[in-house]
Amino acid sequence: MAQDKLLYLALGDSYTIGEAVDADKTWPKLLSDNLNQRGVKIQLDKIIAKTGWTTDELLVAIEDEESLKNTKFDIVSLLIGVNNQYRGYGIKQYEKEFELLLKKAINLAGNKVSKVFVVSIPDYGVTPFALENNKNSDLIAQELYKYNSIAKNISDEYGVRFFDITPISLKAIWKKDFVAEDKLHPSAKMYADWVEYIEPGVFQLLKD
Repeated sequence: MAQDKLLYLALGDSYTIGEAVDADKTWPKLLSDNLNQRGVKIQLDKIIAKTGWTTDELLVAIEDEESLKNTKFDIVSLLIGVNNQYRGYGIKQYEKEFELLLKKAINLAGNKVSKVFVVSIPDYGVTPFALENNKNSDLIAQELYKYNSIAKNISDEYGVRFFDITPISLKAIWKKDFVAEDKLHPSAKMYADWVEYIEPGVFQLLKD
């Protein structure tokens, strides 16, 4: 049977599965829907993501996923690292494992770097959860900046498109409806803002 839609694979953690929002309001699903409306026939074929996953856990999950063995995707996204920071994992571990994950993403995209994109880690330090639990918002911001700098530098080295949505996540400081009911994760409205920013670039990647 001939493939009539481009296949999209999303790799990540709670931000990719959209913890605390409806499945049709996650950013990968919104992105797919919007692209379809623009005439790009794309299907969110698979999501490999789980709340709480760190880079090493995502690596294991990809290795264990039998359905990936003989499948190549037309577009692959990667967003990972917040739980490394939250658990206090070392920067060096993130650097090493993020690069391994990016290599796997490229391989899953048929070794086409132009069909892979990375999304930055949002800043959860401004959420009610962080504030109510006396988290150090400044320290979280500083550490996530380091993580995102690593992800961007490695993405640049490989020629992979990097979308920095972290500034959008900061709007949660005054936009209370940008945070889900769990007081920690982005709401559907924030995800929609991410997609508004990401979509033109992904559209370009798929058209090239």
